[in-house]
Amino acid sequence: MTSAPAFGRVLSAVVTPMLPDGSLDRDGVQRVARHLVDHGHDGIVVNGTTGESPTTSDAEKVELLRLTREAVGDGVVLVAGVGTNDTRHTVELARQAADAGADGLLVVTPYYNKPPVAGLEAHFRTVADATDLPVMLYDIPGRAGVPIPTELLLRLADHPRIVAVKDAKGDLWAATKVLSRTDLQWYSGDDVANFAHLALGAVGIVSVVGHVAGVEYSQMVGAMAAGDVERAREIHRRLVPVVDAVMNVTQGAIMTKAALVELGVLAHRSVRLPLVEATPDQVEIVRSGLRDSGLL
Repeated sequence: MTSAPAFGRVLSAVVTPMLPDGSLDRDGVQRVARHLVDHGHDGIVVNGTTGESPTTSDAEKVELLRLTREAVGDGVVLVAGVGTNDTRHTVELARQAADAGADGLLVVTPYYNKPPVAGLEAHFRTVADATDLPVMLYDIPGRAGVPIPTELLLRLADHPRIVAVKDAKGDLWAATKVLSRTDLQWYSGDDVANFAHLALGAVGIVSVVGHVAGVEYSQMVGAMAAGDVERAREIHRRLVPVVDAVMNVTQGAIMTKAALVELGVLAHRSVRLPLVEATPDQVEIVRSGLRDSGLL
């Protein structure tokens, strides 16, 4: 493993707590941030998709970064999600995040408009040129509609500020090729594949289930770094029920908020439309997943 990954080793794409009327739950934002740091995290991604970034305003995104920094101090890496399908807007968000004190940027593939490879390359380079912050590319074709091709990742690795990839593509062979030919730092962006990515040489994870299993994921990452593959595998298998409950029922933000309410971290499961909060049946699935993984 790389000795000093740019963004830390254990991060979660943090949810954005909300009150029942849909406004920001500012106390909840800080409670969740402190909860993550107290449970094994050395980094937090603010304003990612799990944070419902499509429905938070630009002003709210700045406030969320500042609230989170106030809650966790300077020793935790704060990564700002700034990706949109409009390069100009993404540049504005990147500069805004830099001014708000972010330590790095998460830039997702432009979604819905399905740009050609040349457009992807120009987008990522333009955003990386906009600030002095390190950039983590986010490859998630299931949401974006297009993957970041291996050949493009190999080219983008020459940019001095494009230093990492959050991989939610699920193509382990493509990941192997990039890892074998570049110095890009690899992060698993899918909790289902955390163990596999760490085995390939990922430096860490950007999780959703880490909201409720941060200590366990910290132990998994540490075990892999120490060469204790069996210990990491045991943790990976023990977390199957909670990963299924949070990630494989409905949208992750919905189930994560339900799980945090079950743990007493949040008071409300509220989300913004077009998301809807967890149903009673879904809450019971979350409760069972937490219990079966030894987390409740």
